[in-house]
Amino acid sequence: MTKPILVTGGAGYIGSHVVKLLGERGERVVVLDNLSTGFSEAVLYGDLIVGDTGNTELVNSILLKHEIDTVMHFAAHTIVPESVSNPLKYYYNNTCSTRSLLACCEKAEIKHFIFSSTAAVYGELKGEDGTATEESPKAPINPYGRSKLMSEWMLNDLCLATKLRSVILRYFNVAGSDPEGLIGQSTDNATLLVKVACEVALGKREQLLVFGSDYPTPDGTGIRDYIHVNDLAAAHLCALDFLRDEGSSCILNCGYGHGYSVREVIDAVERVHGSKLNVVESPRRAGDPPMLIANADAIRTRLNWNPRLDDLDTIVRTSLAWEKHLLAKGNQQ
Repeated sequence: MTKPILVTGGAGYIGSHVVKLLGERGERVVVLDNLSTGFSEAVLYGDLIVGDTGNTELVNSILLKHEIDTVMHFAAHTIVPESVSNPLKYYYNNTCSTRSLLACCEKAEIKHFIFSSTAAVYGELKGEDGTATEESPKAPINPYGRSKLMSEWMLNDLCLATKLRSVILRYFNVAGSDPEGLIGQSTDNATLLVKVACEVALGKREQLLVFGSDYPTPDGTGIRDYIHVNDLAAAHLCALDFLRDEGSSCILNCGYGHGYSVREVIDAVERVHGSKLNVVESPRRAGDPPMLIANADAIRTRLNWNPRLDDLDTIVRTSLAWEKHLLAKGNQQ
């Protein structure tokens, strides 16, 4: 029987979807989350322990008590504009806490580590097509991206110095919700475009702000590679199987390999919902590159990952369904 998996940040948006897939597969899961942005009801499987990833005494006890041999690390702050205005918050929570977690993993002789990283480590790509390979220069333009890149460096160095093996997954723009409607993106005041657009469609917000309409893109708005959260979650299970099969440490992009502009996302929400959104153009946000698309060839070949929800309307449809669920839940309270 395989040993339990520790999932930090497993009550959050992406972590909870991974926990769901792990639980459905019969894996034993222990979730560590301080619930600052996560929700206990989103943890559908395993044991939830409320606490901080940077609490070394707590983490040491969890790793020992549950005989953990694999850690999936999601716990982090992720809002780019906030990282620009409050950088030390991000370096403390994302970088320092990861260092503490890695020290615990070294002490417990953890075998496998799967790290939630980000395409923000690339910054502004110099190529005309805005596509990043894993070898593209790393030049993050905001503290969020830098905090994650520093964590990547620490993890890589620890793998070189010990027997720990890791898969670092660099996420592009995650969107959508569980197709079964059991969990989704529930964070208040979220900044993810698809979620915000769906909230505007349902009247939860008055307007959708488009940050920048003068980028060097076909329609002037930023272009991103949007990946459905369930496909991303499935990539983590592929990474787990890869490491258990004695796969070597690697870094892999997680995206579909093509992008949509902000205006194209807005069009999709209007099309699926059947009504126009109140859209207001605003100045660019600090730390936003004009275009960021994944070259995702490596993850398909290395991990045998086959995404199943690569469709913008599907992403929007599952997001709208979750927002309707949250709206109905709020009205009942």
